[in-house]
Amino acid sequence: MSRVRAKPVGAALMALLLGAVWAASVGIQVAIDRRLAPYRDVPQVLWIPSGKLLKKLSLGTDGLMADLYWTRAVQYYGGQIRDRKTDFGMLGPLLDITVDLDPYLLVAYRFGALFLAEPPPRGAGQPVLAVRLLRKGIQANPDQWRLWHDLGFIYYWDLKDYSAAAAAYLQGSQNPRAAPWMKVMAAVIMEKGGNRETTRFLWTEIYQSAEDPTIRQNALDHLQGLKAMEDIENLEKRINLYHNKTGRWPQSFSELVAKGLLRGIPLDPLGFPYQLHPGGKVSLDAKSTSRLEGGPATP
Repeated sequence: MSRVRAKPVGAALMALLLGAVWAASVGIQVAIDRRLAPYRDVPQVLWIPSGKLLKKLSLGTDGLMADLYWTRAVQYYGGQIRDRKTDFGMLGPLLDITVDLDPYLLVAYRFGALFLAEPPPRGAGQPVLAVRLLRKGIQANPDQWRLWHDLGFIYYWDLKDYSAAAAAYLQGSQNPRAAPWMKVMAAVIMEKGGNRETTRFLWTEIYQSAEDPTIRQNALDHLQGLKAMEDIENLEKRINLYHNKTGRWPQSFSELVAKGLLRGIPLDPLGFPYQLHPGGKVSLDAKSTSRLEGGPATP
């Protein structure tokens, strides 16, 4: 009879121990949430600074917990952007927890890498963390060639490490499912380093392939920034032609239109008129600057 009684006692003891561990973890999470509360404006969701520990404590609900933390990461990032805050200190930990819980959640790697690497005010300005996150994703998902594209892009765009970027594209191109342009990009970057055509191609690829609307909008902003810089360069060339012909700088774009150097008053990609300054310099309208000034500098 003693053996028969030992089984329910053992099961009850195990349940009691699990309950105690879970209760302790909840207490830890609540304490951490309370400490972090001044730094964020996201719904109060329990938070443990270790995805591996949380996975052990999730009792088989790690997929659900991953979705929970992924949602929280998106809310946190969006809230910081909305409130024009430049501190993204929680983004990295939230993403690490998410992918520890679900190593196959590809959007977390792709979303996280872009906005960890993106400089403030659009992101955390931490490209090294982005590289680490993507390498973690590649290790867990070796067949996903787009993660190699993302890694190569971070090396190319944020770190300006063209050798590492070319190596990432080349290694990713070895995946039989990879797009043919992966190998082409490796060769182009190795030969030319950074240039506007390559940059435009890469941002276009991100814009066309991303499903997340925030990633698509970020890519579109950069493409519009590239277009604005190209417009400004062309406008200043035409202004210099006007100066060479007349010996003076134009006071307005209408003078260039009258000379046949422009077809009309030039507008930027957001529909605002470019601003003409003394000495033939051109800039964005103040209403466009906040959106487009974060565009890339000419490599």
